[in-house]
Amino acid sequence: MKSWKPDRASLSVPIYKSLADQIAEAIRDGRLPDGARLLPQRQLASELDVSVQTVSRAYEELTRRDLLSGAAGRGTFVKRPKEADRGPPFSLQRSPDVVDLSILKPVCEDIHLQHMSNALSRLASSVPHRIVNAFRPERAASHHRAAALQWLRECGVDASPYNVCITNGATSALAVALMTVAPPGSVVATESLGHHSLKPLASYMGIHLVGLDVDADGLIPDAFERACMEREIRALFIQPTAINPPATILSEERRRQVAAIAEKHDVLIIENDALGPLISNRPQPFASITPGRTFYVTSFTKIVMPGLRIGYLVVPQKYIATATNRHLVTNWMATPLLEELATGWVQDGTALNLVHWQRKALRSRHRIFQDILGGMRHSTHPEALHVWMPLPEGYSEASFAAHARSLGVAVAVASSFVTGDEPPYQAIRLSLGSVSEEDLSAGLATIASVLAAPPEAPLLR
Repeated sequence: MKSWKPDRASLSVPIYKSLADQIAEAIRDGRLPDGARLLPQRQLASELDVSVQTVSRAYEELTRRDLLSGAAGRGTFVKRPKEADRGPPFSLQRSPDVVDLSILKPVCEDIHLQHMSNALSRLASSVPHRIVNAFRPERAASHHRAAALQWLRECGVDASPYNVCITNGATSALAVALMTVAPPGSVVATESLGHHSLKPLASYMGIHLVGLDVDADGLIPDAFERACMEREIRALFIQPTAINPPATILSEERRRQVAAIAEKHDVLIIENDALGPLISNRPQPFASITPGRTFYVTSFTKIVMPGLRIGYLVVPQKYIATATNRHLVTNWMATPLLEELATGWVQDGTALNLVHWQRKALRSRHRIFQDILGGMRHSTHPEALHVWMPLPEGYSEASFAAHARSLGVAVAVASSFVTGDEPPYQAIRLSLGSVSEEDLSAGLATIASVLAAPPEAPLLR
């Protein structure tokens, strides 16, 4: 911290919190870069004319926010840019020469383009006034909420129209839910292999994440119970139905155990059910088991088509005003044109028909995977969008991904989804819907060839 120091004149009560906020801002804007060593507590206290305890509390607060790390005998160092700003697991710039199995997308073919073209043509012939003039979200047409309730019933959720917030997709809904349930300084528990954007989002919001152990069946209830006994957990963020990295489905028995633990310790639940009705014969969602404490999120992006960025957030009665305010200040309202498209497709059956089409398409993709890589250790569900593959011993996921990319295939690595400190093992995620069946076969064959070679990536020039 030689080039930047906190401004004593700008500190306010409580001083430790104000000091922590100043340092956090300096980290965010780059004045304190990754790896920067902060002044020893006693020295900084002397320079700012505050107590050592005040500086100690500020450093503890920043460590809780995952912005600092300490090493015995070496000091305290900035860590946020390395951890919190880690990029998404998928490739942001897709090359036409790369088979991109890194980004989680549904299968999209000409049928989707035709449905969108037809829907836009119908709207163009008679544009509803509400699409052009919509500006007050609280006056959203009642038929939009009616369609939302109809779709939520397909997901296994019965809701009141007053408890539903229509959003620009699941990401928006999840952010609103997290802002509603977890103020800065609170603790949120989640699966140790979870949502790739949750860790940076929590860091930006000053929320501390606790990763919970999972097994082949999903979240372990005892791990959740232990965390609740050791910490004051504000909320549980969970992806129980095949959208989680290992594509597991939490059984109804475990869901009820987790719900009971949440009730016992007064923990709210944020349930990401992005696949909704795509997964057949699925257990009841948490929103059905414990509706009074569950924020339920679903959308059309992963199961109908990526461009239909409309989602539904079901909010417990007690938090409706809070969630509505959070949505207003971050998004104001869902995009009227897409809202109109989603409503029309729900009401005329198009959305559900496309879900059924997607289910069949994914089952076909899974057969391709089984033919090429089925003998390798993996976890998935026959209607999931992806396959999770722990790598054989000796393989580094980073070098494996680099090797695959050098051969024209992009994959996502396990570390992108880890909510704890270290990945439990080396693994990759393979999206099955992001490319054509021909390219999928070629990409999986390349993965098989990399696995057949010694666990060493070639030197890249």
